[in-house]
Amino acid sequence: MAPLVRRTWAPRGQTPILYQRTRSHDKVSVIGALTLSPRSRRVGLYFALLPGENAKADHFRRFLADLRRHLQRPIVVVRDRLAGHRAQELREALDRSGRVHLEFLPPYAPELNPVEMLWGYMKMNPLANHPATDAPQLAQRAQRHFLDLRHRPALLRSFFRATPLFSHL
Repeated sequence: MAPLVRRTWAPRGQTPILYQRTRSHDKVSVIGALTLSPRSRRVGLYFALLPGENAKADHFRRFLADLRRHLQRPIVVVRDRLAGHRAQELREALDRSGRVHLEFLPPYAPELNPVEMLWGYMKMNPLANHPATDAPQLAQRAQRHFLDLRHRPALLRSFFRATPLFSHL
């Protein structure tokens, strides 16, 4: 739960002090997807917060099922090689749906993943220098910033443009 500490501005002689709980193993896992419509070039952000939990294959399966219901079109999911993304249970569930096509990024290639750019932005900007006292407080703050991000299509599009796969946008 330790915050990422970044340099910040403060009045001379008033050093900012961040108070935090030590030895806390609370966490908030996030599952996220950036979407790009092939026709209208609309970008979207979908996410699920898991306070106090690790993201597992079942969480990914439910997230993708919800995404599929929301988008109501065939979708191509490009994902990294996280163990939960490769689980047999997840592949079987998605194979049955027929509307989800799965592709993997090459191993050890976070620079190709627009969602990694999103995580970096969230950690380095809105969530930096914020010492949350517990997981629910961190989840609430993260949710507010993720919801705000949904209304910033130029920023969402920049996460795609930051990768060589989408530099043509």
